[in-house]
Amino acid sequence: MRKRPLKDDKKQLEAKSLHSGHRERVRNQFLKHGLDSFQPHSILELLLFYAIPLKDTNEIAHHLLRKFGSLSGTFDAPYEELLKVDGIGKSAATLIKLIPQLCRRYEEDLDRDKIVIYSHDEAGKRLINKFIGRPNEVVILMLLDSKTRLLYCDVVEEGTVNSANLYIKKIVRISVQYDACYAILSHNHPSGSCLPSKQDLSTTRWVYEALDTVEVRLIDHIIISGNDYLSIAQSQLMPELFNSELE
Repeated sequence: MRKRPLKDDKKQLEAKSLHSGHRERVRNQFLKHGLDSFQPHSILELLLFYAIPLKDTNEIAHHLLRKFGSLSGTFDAPYEELLKVDGIGKSAATLIKLIPQLCRRYEEDLDRDKIVIYSHDEAGKRLINKFIGRPNEVVILMLLDSKTRLLYCDVVEEGTVNSANLYIKKIVRISVQYDACYAILSHNHPSGSCLPSKQDLSTTRWVYEALDTVEVRLIDHIIISGNDYLSIAQSQLMPELFNSELE
């Protein structure tokens, strides 16, 4: 004969039913109004539904925001640090780390096959998206044809831009491979300002001279920090190199 549920079992069933109803309400709110109606903790709570099926993800979301300070801080947190938060396991940490890179790939795919780089500002704004979700310093090369149409834009080195000798041959090889006419170098300062160091300027000159040997013109070196960027060409820090075809 089947036993009747104990009081504790009834409480668990009631809590589970209430919890399930809450999740459905949050999902419906998102489907009806989008994320604009959500507070940061609610965004994380909804996201964690899909990695943590049986726990109160609202409480876990608050833990994440207290530890990392903001929504973006949570997404940019190291995987190992996420695992230290009570309630966050490998699946949840992986899902959180997926979001920034998924955003970057989405932005890149939107403009696929229809990109013309018509100004330094256009290049800077486009390059910002390439650094989304990258917590470490990365070097990116952008190549253009004679009509400044985008041929290539991707990572050529992960690590400090100051180790130019390690990737300069790769830059030259890729530029020749794509039969590029113009090149734009870019790297990020993950924890600093956009202002170039003396070494950044030296590296710019090295890359300029290396590309010149294969008749590819370096027309800018853009430094990214968060949502800000600095164009060395526009700043006229190296007027002897940059008299670009871009505005």
